[in-house]
Amino acid sequence: MSWTSPEDIYLSTSLASYLDRKLLVLLRDGKKLMGTLRSFDQFANAVLEGACERVIVGNDYCDIPLGLYVIRGENVVLIGELDTEREELPPHMRLVSEPEIRRAQKAEREASELKGTMRKRMEFLDFD
Repeated sequence: MSWTSPEDIYLSTSLASYLDRKLLVLLRDGKKLMGTLRSFDQFANAVLEGACERVIVGNDYCDIPLGLYVIRGENVVLIGELDTEREELPPHMRLVSEPEIRRAQKAEREASELKGTMRKRMEFLDFD
């Protein structure tokens, strides 16, 4: 018969099991951060070491180094461990430089804004 103490149950459901492991953290604003979890508290505030932001636009991606990074818990949507044994991205993804990904982000944002303004201009037609 195995016995688990209340402390064991608490630790298994907290971030303690992720300490010193490489994680992916998804934030409320859509940013994806990767790094090694070094510390956390009861509010899910976390410290990532060797953190980087993974920016993906279409089939292009870039990992922007951030260094030691503190994340406020209220901004965390999801935390998951990365499998270091597996390839992280599909083979069709292309690594690009930070300036290239920033230009692609800007173009994507402008296209989205243009689409929104065009939709507003066309509302009077009421296609429904």
